[in-house]
Formats: sequence, structure tokens, C-alpha cells
Amino acid sequence: MKEFIQTLKNIWSLKELREKILFTLGIVLVYRFASYISLPAINMAEVGNLLDIYKDQGGNKQGAGLLGLLSSFTGGAFSRASIMALGIMPYISASIIVQLMGMAIPYLQKLQKDGESGRNTLNQITRWLTIAVCLIQAPSYLTSITQMFLPHAQFASAYYVHPQSIMFWLPSIVILVAGSVFAMWLGEKITDKGIGNGISILIMVGILADFPGAFIQEVATQTGKGGFGTIMILIEVLFWMVVVLLAIVLSVAVRKIPIQYVSRAQARGGVNRNLMQGARQWIPLKVNASGVMPIIFAQALMFVPGLLTKVDESNTFLAGFKNVFSWQYNVLFAILIIIFSFFYTAITIPVNQMADDLKRNGGLIPKVRPGKETADYLDDILSKITLPGSLFLAIFAVLPALVYGAFVQTDRFALFFGGTSLLIMVGVILDTVQQINTYLLNHHYDGLMQSKLSRTNNNL
Repeated sequence: MKEFIQTLKNIWSLKELREKILFTLGIVLVYRFASYISLPAINMAEVGNLLDIYKDQGGNKQGAGLLGLLSSFTGGAFSRASIMALGIMPYISASIIVQLMGMAIPYLQKLQKDGESGRNTLNQITRWLTIAVCLIQAPSYLTSITQMFLPHAQFASAYYVHPQSIMFWLPSIVILVAGSVFAMWLGEKITDKGIGNGISILIMVGILADFPGAFIQEVATQTGKGGFGTIMILIEVLFWMVVVLLAIVLSVAVRKIPIQYVSRAQARGGVNRNLMQGARQWIPLKVNASGVMPIIFAQALMFVPGLLTKVDESNTFLAGFKNVFSWQYNVLFAILIIIFSFFYTAITIPVNQMADDLKRNGGLIPKVRPGKETADYLDDILSKITLPGSLFLAIFAVLPALVYGAFVQTDRFALFFGGTSLLIMVGVILDTVQQINTYLLNHHYDGLMQSKLSRTNNNL
């Protein structure tokens, strides 16, 4: 504990790092404040919390399911009809589109290889595409909230302007687009002048914003049952800590592929004779190389089966796809995650390019010939480790549905036991700690996660 406090003092003593952290916290406060500003045409004093009202009217868990899932990524702005209701997600969607289009469009492929200038152009394309995505999502969002409340007479006073008039739609669309662009700008500022990973930090902050309220609601529900409820809270906290630990393991687990580099002088003297004299290194292939992207892709598609209920609203099987805690939803969700894990890993890890780079730089995998055999070897290893990685990812994604009702009593708290929320929080926190450790180590300080044992081993 004393060493941890000393590390915090070291962080505060570094002026550059201190300013970056304070700047990041300031941007986060601005983002959270903006999420509580409602659209000018809507009277939130009358509407209250949209998710709770929708849930009460529907009489099921659907409101806290699909809509609650969307709201969690915006820190509740989605449910409050805020100017930041769309949040940063349009930018994420645009980034995914640009990344996928880069596989098929030669111009984008060229930009990806053009260094800094190419990345700047890609960023500009992503920004414009973000606006286009907002122009599609904003009307959809306004349609959802107007259709939700317009048929009910008691909500007539919820609108300052009639929700079917142009004076409601046009300003609201412009404000929603501006709010999303503003969130994108805040994220880029954190990346440029803060501690980095600005977009991811804003998403994590939005998710964490609901955690205290969800936990308090769970405590109130469990303690209302008497002394046994207090014990259940302790069990839930311990189990949640274990889940977080496993999520960290999944995020950092790698398979190390040994690489032998031979200098040109050694190569001229004979690779086989001088092989062991070269520098020994590793290629770390992540078990979960695709991160949370398969879950994001799968969740995007899971809204499609929910639309099938409009074909036959009396069909209970189809109705299950609208509930994120139903077995129908989670079985299909898990299958899609496994498929997308292999797909996204295949398109993001260029084994052929890795093999060519190794050959060009005089590197080789022991007992594997350079070139095509190296590429095939890396692809085979990647396929083998992606299978367990995708299975664990699917388990994490459906874990909220498994724990909800079994011992977790509230759906809000159950969503923190897995899925995109937990993996994003773990991934962003690990990246942030790594960024801070880099600053500390550059100034000859111990990192946040450095232990006395590791320092002793380094001295030896």
C-alpha cells in the first residue's frame, strides 16, 4: 500500500503527466454535464426517465434490455433524450465501416500504407462519415421516442413543440448531430492533449456512470429480503471480482511465437551454422485478437431478429429476440460472436504481410521455412488460439443473462457481469495504466502495477 501511495505521488510530481490527467478529467466532466442537457423541444420534467416508463408500460424486461443496452454506452443520455443521446457510437460505427471498406477499396488501402498523411486523410473521411451516420440515426431515435409516448394522452405535455411538426424534427436532428460531433471532438482532444484513447475513455465513462446506481438498486433489492440478502450482496461482489479478473486474463493472454533474427554477417557465414547466435525475439499473438469488436458486430445484427416480431407479434419465440435476457437472444448472440471473432481476426491480422516482413528483415521461425510456410504456420496457430478465445468471449457476452435471476436480481447490475460493458472497461483501464506506466518509466519511476518482486528480479 505504501508503494502504491508513493506511485501516486510520483504521478502527481510529473508536471506533464499531471496536466494530461487533469485535462482528461476536465473533458470528462464537460461530456457528463452535456449528457444531462435535454433536447429543447422535450420537457424532461414531464417525461421522467424514458427507460423506466417504457419498462413499466411494456410490463417486461425489454426496456431495460435493448434500450438499456444502448443507454449504457451514452451514460444515460439516450434515455434522457439528451443533446448527446447518440453519443460517440456514430463515430465508432463510421470507424468500423471505414476499416471494412479498406479491405475492398484500393484507395483506402493506399491511405492505410501512406503513414501520417494517409492516417490524417482516413480520419477526415471517418469524421464526414460520422455525420452521415448521425443523419440516419437521429431521425430513427426521434421516431422511437415520439412513437413511444405520442399515443398516450398523459404524455401530451412532454413536448414543447408538437412532435410531428417540422419545428420539432429539424432543430432536433441538427442538435443531435452536433452533439455527436462534439463528443467526437472531445474524444480527439483527450487523445491529443490528454492521456490518450479519448474515444474509448468516453465510452468507458458512459458505462461507469450507471454502475453506482445499478449497484445501489441491487443492494436495495437484496437487503429488502433480510439478512440473507446481505450475504448475497457479498457473494455477488466476490463473483464480480472473479469475472473482472478473468476478463483481464482474456484481454492480455497471448501465444508467443519464437523468432530468430540473424544478422547479415551471420547470414553470409551460413544461417544454419550461426543460427543460435542471432537475437531471440517473440511474436505475441493475442488469444482474443479481435477485442470487443465481435460483440459490437453481433449486437448490431441482433436488432434485426427483433424486427421480425412485427411480422407475427403473437409468436413467443420471435418475441424472445427482443429481450437480451432470453435464451433465444443469447444462443444466436453467442453463435454470431464466434463467427465474427474468426472473421475479424482474419481481416485484421495480415499473416502474409507478417511473413514477408520477417523474411525481409532476416527473421524466421525455428523449423519453419520463410515465406508461404511461415504465413501458413502463423495462420494455423492463430486459428487454434482464436477458437478458445471466441468461446470465452461468447461466454462473457451471455454471462449477464446467466446470472440474472439466478442470484443477481436487477437487470441493470446484471449487465456489468459481462458483455461489451465489462470488456470495454477492462480494456480501456489496462490501456490507460499502460500509458501512465510509460510516462513513469521514462522518468525512472516504478509503474502502477510494478511489484517489489519484479524489481528485485530486474536488478538480478
